[in-house]
Amino acid sequence: MQKPAGRNETIITEFILRGFGDFHDLQILLFIVFLMIYIMTMVGNLIIVGLVVTDRHLHTPMYFFLGNLSCLETCYSSTILPRMLASLLTHNDSVSIHSCLVQFWTFGVLAGAECYLLAAMSYDRCLAICRPLHYSTHMNAKVCLLLVVGSWMSSFVMDTTVFIFVLQLTFCGHNVIQHFFCDFTPLINLACSDTRRVKLISTVLTSIATLPPFILTLASYMYIIAAILQIPSTTGRQKAFSTCSSHLIVVTIFYGTLIIVYVLPDTNELKEELNKVFSVFYTILTPLLNPLIYSLRNKEVKEALRKVAYKYAHIRV
Repeated sequence: MQKPAGRNETIITEFILRGFGDFHDLQILLFIVFLMIYIMTMVGNLIIVGLVVTDRHLHTPMYFFLGNLSCLETCYSSTILPRMLASLLTHNDSVSIHSCLVQFWTFGVLAGAECYLLAAMSYDRCLAICRPLHYSTHMNAKVCLLLVVGSWMSSFVMDTTVFIFVLQLTFCGHNVIQHFFCDFTPLINLACSDTRRVKLISTVLTSIATLPPFILTLASYMYIIAAILQIPSTTGRQKAFSTCSSHLIVVTIFYGTLIIVYVLPDTNELKEELNKVFSVFYTILTPLLNPLIYSLRNKEVKEALRKVAYKYAHIRV
C-alpha cells in the first residue's frame, strides 16, 4: 500500500479476496469440487463448440446460438474459477487492483452478453415451434449474426460505461473483499470517494441488461408452452414439456440470481453473504448446466458425437 504525500489515507494497490476463507478445514475439498466443475464445464462447452464448427449438420441457427453460448461459457468460467482455484490451493488471497478491475470488467461483459444471448435463443425456439412456416425467413444467417453481435456489443458498451466510472473512484484503507471474485458491490463498498453516481448508473444499466431479456425469454417460453399444449400426442407433449421445463429452470436460476444480486437494493448485512451464495449459481453452476441442458441432450448432438467417436476409434484401429 502507498500513502500519498499530503494525505492521511492510504491508497491501496491490492485487494484481499476472502472468498471461502472462513472454511479453512474445507479448502482442499472445495478445491477438488470446483476443479471437477471447471474441468467438466470446459470439456462440455468445448465439445459443443467443436461439434458446431466441424459438423455441417449442426450449421443451423439453433446450433449457431448454442455454439456461441458454449464459447461464452468457456470464457465466463475461465474468468472466475482459475483464480479461485489458485487461492484455495495456495491460500494466497491477494490480487492487484488492476487484475481485480480487469476481472470485474471481463465478467460484466460476459454476463451481460449471456443475458441477451439466452433471450435470442428463446426467441429462435419460439419462432421454430410457433411459426415454423416463417422460421427460415425470420431467422436467416444475417439475423442470427446481428443478434449475436448485438448481444456482445450491447453488453460491451454498458459494462464499459460502468467500468469508466469505477476507474474514477479512489480505493483506500480497508481492502478486504468479502467475495470469491471482484464483483461490483463488494468492490464499490471499499471506495473512499462518492459512489452514488456509479451505483445509480450500474443499477439502470444492469436493469436494462437483465429485465428486458428475462421478460422476453419468459414470454417466448409461454408461447412455446401454449404451442406444446396443442400437440395431440401425449408422448410428444411430455417430451416437449421435459425439454422446455429444463430450459426454463436453468434460465430462471441464471436470471433470477443475477436480478437478486444486481438489481434489488442492499437491505442488510445478511444480503452480502446471500449474494455470495447466489453468485455461485450464475458464475459456476449455469456454465456447467448449459451444455448439458441445451446441447448434449439433443439427438443431433448425440449423433455428431457418435460419428466423432466412431471416426476416432476407426483411426486408432
